[in-house]
Amino acid sequence: MKKNKDNKSETRRNFLKNSALLGAGALASTAVLSSCSTDVESTGEKVKLLTATGELVEVDPSQIKKVRKEKLSELSERGREGLVGHHWTMVIDLSKCKNARKCMSACQGAHELLPHQHHINVLQMQDTPSTAPYYMPKPCFHCDNPPCTKVCPVNATFKRKDGIVLIDNERCIGCRFCIAACPYSARMFQWFEPDYTEEERNRIYDVELNVPQKKGTITKCLFSADRLRKGKLPYCVSACPNGVYWFGDKMEDSVTNGTSKETRKFSELIKENAGYTYFEDLGTKPQVYYLPPKQRTFDYEPVDKVMKEDHEGEESTHSNAKH
Repeated sequence: MKKNKDNKSETRRNFLKNSALLGAGALASTAVLSSCSTDVESTGEKVKLLTATGELVEVDPSQIKKVRKEKLSELSERGREGLVGHHWTMVIDLSKCKNARKCMSACQGAHELLPHQHHINVLQMQDTPSTAPYYMPKPCFHCDNPPCTKVCPVNATFKRKDGIVLIDNERCIGCRFCIAACPYSARMFQWFEPDYTEEERNRIYDVELNVPQKKGTITKCLFSADRLRKGKLPYCVSACPNGVYWFGDKMEDSVTNGTSKETRKFSELIKENAGYTYFEDLGTKPQVYYLPPKQRTFDYEPVDKVMKEDHEGEESTHSNAKH
């Protein structure tokens, strides 16, 4: 399935631009300074690369392969360690979700997913026939007692010290045991080869972003671990226009709303609004909490009506642009 290149998010374009420049500079400057021997035989040929200081240099390809391997190892190690001294949590206010799905599109753009692939999905829920339906965003719950990590035979999926559950696709063998073990259906298998250019495919894999993706491996919500490392809120939290998401650190007892930027005590927010976790009786200890859909900000509208309005709005925008 071919992706529309024109619809790629600004996030992805910036990421590719920065990773290409920084990656080339880091590889070149390190390769020039390194005199360590490698297991790759030198051919005597040279390739031109831009250093971090803007200097164009010629480097032996054998050194580039060595540094690339070292960089991959560095990203893997820091990805598994996490941000020590934190314990991340998310709170989702069901009374505010209008099914705008901006959280989904922001996540898809950042992690280079196809239109039918989701790390987070917005579900239409109705608890009983006599109660009103509502919308429920559902990411990975980053459980403190995750069954998925216990069944992986190669330690490809793991829980970090800061509470985030990640997947290392450099280790993943595609056995799908973790998919079977997850009671929340939060994981997805990559059945198809991602539609990458040669440059995109050759990027150094970042376990915190899970990019570049690989066929035959697992992908899921990452709590935007790459954004947290930069001190920013997750993609989904920042993109929501309706204030549905709160995100923060349990160890600091603090969460911030992605829309209003208001910061509150996590414990008070949960207590005052009867917060709960999904399938709490399973003992998985999810770190995503829900606030009940009470005193709703929006009247409920069926999914097909919301999708139709969004589609008509997009057509109107395209039509105005033409004129």
